[in-house]
Amino acid sequence: MSARNPPHASGPLPPRREHASTGANPLRRTSDRFESWFRGFLMLVLALGLPVAAFGAGLTAYESSMRVVRTQSAERHQVDARVTSVVEEAGEAAGLRARVRWADGETVRTGTTLVKPDTPEGAPVRVWVTGDGAVTGPPMRGNQAVTTGWFAGGAAAAGVAAGVFGARTGVRRVLDRRRYAQWDAEWDRVEPLWAGRFRR
Repeated sequence: MSARNPPHASGPLPPRREHASTGANPLRRTSDRFESWFRGFLMLVLALGLPVAAFGAGLTAYESSMRVVRTQSAERHQVDARVTSVVEEAGEAAGLRARVRWADGETVRTGTTLVKPDTPEGAPVRVWVTGDGAVTGPPMRGNQAVTTGWFAGGAAAAGVAAGVFGARTGVRRVLDRRRYAQWDAEWDRVEPLWAGRFRR
């Protein structure tokens, strides 16, 4: 008999065995199946929940900030005032805190505001005031509202990502502790049998 025709080569080929499905894997534990399902669920949450949360939080923050922009723009206006005295230094970057005076119709009003460090007494300055004549800061601008919206959206996205990562890590640790406990229990049952074989 030649090497080309070995004995085991004659006859019909044995039927091919189909690959076992993933769920039928005997080495796949219940905890493994649960972890795989939970990981897929978290990926779905990450894919759908992250953009929804980011867009929702960003839009809400932007709309809220734009309401502040409109309200402050309607309530605040600038007036021409004059510096009457310098109260104190507010710091090199901030400048000087000075007393100012301006005319509101027939009423003369005074207040305190920040001016440049080299501003002398009697110099004219532009001051933002409210409807009741109180000195205030400039109203919020539209680009600040946009920045607030982007910041809120980014924070929401980071929060969702952190939550998904934390949930995945926490479930993995719980499952690993359970697996280690099962392995210890199984080894306690098997180890005496193995040890007995070597004592014979």
